[in-house]
Amino acid sequence: MATQKLASLFFLQQIIHVLFILHLANADHGLKLGFYQKTCPDAEAITRKITHQHISRAPTLAAPLLRMHFHDCFIRGCDGSVLLNSTKNNQAEKDAFANLSLRGYQVIDAVKSALENKCPGVVSCADILALVTRDAVSMIKGPFWEVPTGRRDGRESVASETRDLPPPFGNITLLKQKFAAKGLSVKDLVVLAGGHTIGTSHCSSFETRLYNFTGKGDTDPTLDPNYVVHLKRKCQPGDTTTLVKMDPGSFRTFDGDYYTLVAKRRGLFQSDAALLDDTETKSYVKLQANTYGSTFAKDFAESMVNMGKIGVLTGKAGEIRKHCALVN
Repeated sequence: MATQKLASLFFLQQIIHVLFILHLANADHGLKLGFYQKTCPDAEAITRKITHQHISRAPTLAAPLLRMHFHDCFIRGCDGSVLLNSTKNNQAEKDAFANLSLRGYQVIDAVKSALENKCPGVVSCADILALVTRDAVSMIKGPFWEVPTGRRDGRESVASETRDLPPPFGNITLLKQKFAAKGLSVKDLVVLAGGHTIGTSHCSSFETRLYNFTGKGDTDPTLDPNYVVHLKRKCQPGDTTTLVKMDPGSFRTFDGDYYTLVAKRRGLFQSDAALLDDTETKSYVKLQANTYGSTFAKDFAESMVNMGKIGVLTGKAGEIRKHCALVN
């Protein structure tokens, strides 16, 4: 009798777990396309126009804006918490070490100012960040995707919580855990890693791979030796200022070349190299490398929509900030 009860309880737990996973995978969490159609019908057009003004002058802003959206969603969900300033009694996410290299806040502020003039108190900073990211990526030859909107802004931002971000030195087990905890799939992981096709990184983010991988003054054996020589010419030990292109040759263009680099063991971070340590992620890397990124644009658009639904505040939760760096 006791055995039957235990079996029934286990079966019930499994059903609840499956339903929870399905909920994370399928729920729109209160978001919808055209959320502002009646309350601020020009919201997306205004956002796109202002984003274009900035990206046309400084196309390298697309990469940090994409990273900003990613970092926002992985901490407290996509609630605009990464945009909040620190206060006398609280260090905010934007001042955490992992976010010190983020740029592009002025784009978000410019869009917010224009939308507040047009439709005061209507469009959230969280939605603005999601829309600006989409527009910035599409303006450097990346995909365009429809962004479900309706997010509201969070009121808290805590620097110490950025430890939950997937780290550049993460192995595949850790990366899969980080993504699964947000309701994202292994495919989302390998697809969103492709965002490294644009942008630059400080030498300090991968210095250990070049000079002290196991604490014995050695290099990471998974990194192409010829690429190690190239990187060492650019990055001396202790260099905290030099920037290195993550996708040499097309770091300003959104394309599938990243996967060709990873397949050749020339991914800049350990987290890039880790994609070759799992059957599913390795298969995707090889597919894109061998077909010139044939499905990458479509896949990236889908995974960005998935990421944009993480932990969103909707309905009456949170607020609509008047200024993105400040709570009301």
